[in-house]
Amino acid sequence: MKDTPRKRPRQQRSRDTVDALLEAAAQVFEREGAEATTNRIAERAGFSIGTLYQYFPHKQAMLRALAERHIAEGHSRLAALSARLAEEKPDWPGTVRAFATEFAVLHTERPHLHAVLYELTPRSPEGVAALRALHDAAVAEVAVQLRRTGVEEGAGAERTAALLVHTADATLHRVLLGDQDAAEALTSSLLALRPATRNR
Repeated sequence: MKDTPRKRPRQQRSRDTVDALLEAAAQVFEREGAEATTNRIAERAGFSIGTLYQYFPHKQAMLRALAERHIAEGHSRLAALSARLAEEKPDWPGTVRAFATEFAVLHTERPHLHAVLYELTPRSPEGVAALRALHDAAVAEVAVQLRRTGVEEGAGAERTAALLVHTADATLHRVLLGDQDAAEALTSSLLALRPATRNR
């Protein structure tokens, strides 16, 4: 079963329609989980089911589109964080807190929807590659910050960065999803894994 959209919107009106359909899908998936249907999504968006099917063949395609938007938001947040850290140059604890806050926001805003996306989005080679690219970008940025703050040097920075990023991802999905104190709890956990003492 193909889980990509039927067609890509080219005109602004079509893009607005897709945006409305996906926001409605987010609301219905958040409320109903796996029981969500395309009929209820179309009704929520105020469109006919025929309009929905012009863009999405089934709800799995909508899940994939929502997941793609989530990954794109992750890249956007990471780029903004990178620019802010380059300007402000915080110490290692401050850097970890900044990363933890950004990671947590992605998971504490609409946590029920995030859980649905994590559990129900069809896995495809393209989707797995997109998620891996986001993780790799986060690892690369954390490695840059480890070196900038003098906490790690050489090849060890990439290894430590990978440990921190994948720990953060697993912790947010399995332990802290939806927790309003997720940023602080994650900061403490990551600093326990890699405190600010420098490697010699």
